[in-house]
Amino acid sequence: MTGKIEQLTIPPRTLMGPGPTDVDPKVLAAMSMPLLSHLDPHFLKIMNELLDMTRQVFKTSNTFAAPVPGTGHAGMEACLINALEPGDTAVVGVCGLFGQRMADIVGRTGADLIVVENAWGQPLDPLAVNEAMNKAKKPKLLAVVHGETSTGVLQPLGSLSKIAKEHDALFLVDTVVTLGGCEVRVDDWGIDIAYSGSQKCLSAPPGLAPVTLNDRAVEVLKNRKRKVQSWYLDLTMLLQYWGKERFYHHTAPINMIYAMHEAMRLLLEEGLDNAFARHARHGRALSAGLEAMNIELPVDPEYRIPHLVVARIPEGLEDAKVRRMLVENYGIEIGGGLGPSKGQIWRIGLLGYSAREKNVLALLAALEDIFRVQGYRGFDPGAGLAAARAVYEGK
Repeated sequence: MTGKIEQLTIPPRTLMGPGPTDVDPKVLAAMSMPLLSHLDPHFLKIMNELLDMTRQVFKTSNTFAAPVPGTGHAGMEACLINALEPGDTAVVGVCGLFGQRMADIVGRTGADLIVVENAWGQPLDPLAVNEAMNKAKKPKLLAVVHGETSTGVLQPLGSLSKIAKEHDALFLVDTVVTLGGCEVRVDDWGIDIAYSGSQKCLSAPPGLAPVTLNDRAVEVLKNRKRKVQSWYLDLTMLLQYWGKERFYHHTAPINMIYAMHEAMRLLLEEGLDNAFARHARHGRALSAGLEAMNIELPVDPEYRIPHLVVARIPEGLEDAKVRRMLVENYGIEIGGGLGPSKGQIWRIGLLGYSAREKNVLALLAALEDIFRVQGYRGFDPGAGLAAARAVYEGK
């Protein structure tokens, strides 16, 4: 590359995909604060505060509730490779892409993998899970996804937690899209290991994966027969870095820690119940608007993630073209389908700071405009906006 390189500029966007999300300007401001050393006394104070806030958000009293450096997939991998060794048996629930990825990681640990599958767009069947756990004889771990981002399905966890406990297995849960957006109760639901991601309902930039382990899970780590296959994601060392010892492990992503600290602070300042209600309200408004436009929402209402609306693309509309027009003409990003649902669904996120009335109304208005431009006549103009406004007005 020759010549002068122009200063970086970013076009305005409203992020309404399944992640990342828009973030509060206060979070961006926190990221711009001066660097500290990762062992500076003031930074250690920030770490302690973040530990406490992470416990509150996970609703746990676990000693370890801290972010792993990396995206949500780093949290996924860290939890699985630390809990499992060759010769162990793990049962993994798969009804979407992220369940598949958990199964892939388990296969790489050398543990024996048993997969329990259901169709994409459906939750796991507890009877099938119990059958698989019985087949495993001595399963060490049951791993499931709470909110399957690829399908919009919210997995009920109560019966699965009970099954894990009946088999004396660790219960590991992916809460990447649910933490901060709807109820996650690590202690009350008997979850031994959970992980999430900074870039969804926690509304911080991508780059950190909050993880929590209870004493039972920590004891499993301490009694491993061999070292964890990844040095960087070895939670036994990260426990010491985030614990009282503060043993040096890696140079922490200082400014990302600042961002997460501010994002957690804002979430707790709003109040978790208020945040859950906000996410659900905007999800209801968007769902009502889409249905009023004759757009099908394929996930059973009982199992929908409140803040991730999955919509079936009406026949006669081209997925990529609609999403491209949304970005280019309106600055709005939504997500497309993955795997078998590619080209068939839109995944619309109302996550964290993006869960706002103006975003819902702007998207519905933009879709109406695009439908008209593309000659699609299968909807009643104005009906979507009217239905969403009725939700906001409490009608």
